[in-house]
Amino acid sequence: MTLITAIADAPDLTADDYLVIGVATCFFRDDDGVHQVKVIEPIPSSALEALIKGIPTSYDIAAATTLGAVIGDDVPQIPASFPSDCQLGSEFAYRCIASARTYKRRTEAQVHIPQGTSYSSFNYSTDRKRILNADRVVTKDDNVKQHAYTHQKL
Repeated sequence: MTLITAIADAPDLTADDYLVIGVATCFFRDDDGVHQVKVIEPIPSSALEALIKGIPTSYDIAAATTLGAVIGDDVPQIPASFPSDCQLGSEFAYRCIASARTYKRRTEAQVHIPQGTSYSSFNYSTDRKRILNADRVVTKDDNVKQHAYTHQKL
């Protein structure tokens, strides 16, 4: 059992801890329009269990590996089975640590994808586009309308 000593935020994790990472089809909006990008990011145990049940997802493929194989020596390592045109998601190492903790807590989620294997039978769909740099603009129309008697004493 080897410890990941370079990551100070994870004294409870080891390099041998189970982790699932996946390739998601996301979109990036700029002045020229919307462009498709492939992003590698960790999949927490609760999300994996929902994906296995068949909900629509933008994940193409997922691979079960270890934390040390993905972020060993503080350098993210991309599995060879993943496409070469992928990029790492934001805060990749931090999210890998958080995701590995979910599999430590729910060890029964590790049976869906055995370590060292990959899974690609997801219900793949990009109908709901996941835009990475979307801005949320809150307006008065977003307020919940209430009845006139909501705050009155009856």
